[in-house]
Amino acid sequence: MFDLVVRGGAPFDVGVSEGVIAALGRELPGGAHEIDATGLHVLPAGLDPHVHFNEPGRTHWEGLRTGSASLAAGGFSAFFDMPLNSTPPVIDGAAFDAKLEAARRESCLDFGLWGALVPGARLEELAERGVIGFKAFMSDSGIEDFARADDVTLYEGMALAAQLGLLVAVHAENDALTSRPRGPSAADWLASRPIVAELEAISRAITFATDTACSLHIVHVSSAEGVDLVTEARRRGVDVTCETCPHYLFLTAEDVDALGAVAKCAPPIRDAAQQARLWERVRAGEIDFVTSDHSPSPPEMKKGAFGDAWGGIAGGQSTLELLLGELAPEEAVRLTNAAWRFGVKGKGPLAVGADADLTLVDLNATYTLAAADLRSRHRLSPYVGRELRARVVRTLVRGQDPAPGIGRLLRPTIY
Repeated sequence: MFDLVVRGGAPFDVGVSEGVIAALGRELPGGAHEIDATGLHVLPAGLDPHVHFNEPGRTHWEGLRTGSASLAAGGFSAFFDMPLNSTPPVIDGAAFDAKLEAARRESCLDFGLWGALVPGARLEELAERGVIGFKAFMSDSGIEDFARADDVTLYEGMALAAQLGLLVAVHAENDALTSRPRGPSAADWLASRPIVAELEAISRAITFATDTACSLHIVHVSSAEGVDLVTEARRRGVDVTCETCPHYLFLTAEDVDALGAVAKCAPPIRDAAQQARLWERVRAGEIDFVTSDHSPSPPEMKKGAFGDAWGGIAGGQSTLELLLGELAPEEAVRLTNAAWRFGVKGKGPLAVGADADLTLVDLNATYTLAAADLRSRHRLSPYVGRELRARVVRTLVRGQDPAPGIGRLLRPTIY
């Protein structure tokens, strides 16, 4: 007898024992517990490698409990938390330990922790503790205690990361171009961070990665040309991947004008023509995954002049549902589970022996997202009021309903 059987969903029933998928098929034996999934699709739950849950230190911005609950409501069973905007940022072993303690207590999902690649960071300490990789900003991060990585810091950090067998992820924007004085409006913000600032930084990061033999990941690419740089480097044998985000695929510069600072981010949202070209790269398989870059803040930080507002989008709950409205389920699943890139065991496709991370989805549901549907702390999202054409009904983490304290630390296979 299984511990759990998810029965009646498409494409098959799932038998679960000790948190692991034990069987896939039809007419499975009974389970101690059963879930009726009739009329629903059973998909592998997602792993979002790019969120900012801000705990400890800025828990009033979001927090691991509310942030992970939001992801669970959107069909995710795991996440990797960025080393900022928590305080202190994860620059050394002590900071890692503090975040790990909070995550074990509060997270509703399995989790990995990024380490910081900043001047003075202790990469060896972080590697010993099990970081998923190192994150660097090539431009101002917007957080006073998380310095940008100058060229020397980035180059030497990549060389050390290569020795440690860990990946480096970069926020790729040219600092000199993006730090120029700007006006207060949304149009001023968009103009101050042109695509060329992204392209120059991506090219420089690829050059450093090529020379150091470092595995590289470019976060939140906003332009088709940025994806093209990654694709061309891969053809040369460089170990580089890239992600984009739902806000670049579903919002345009015109939406930013209408929505205001709730849609402010960096790199900024581009125009409709650029968005169409980015979708072409998605459908061609040139973008490795779609991440939320869930970066929330209290409502008061989104008020006032656009140029002064916090630049982060809260949208982690909606990533999968948005993609399912545009793509076949198998493609949406591919784009929302990054486990393969980081070598995380047990996470990924539905297979016997894998963790029983499942999301039950109604692919025939259509609903309008309301603020009351959101599980994040402040319930802010640029997608409120948008019609979604799929709905996550339930998510399981190793066969369990998400709840604070069940999360386990995920490590790359090098450990």
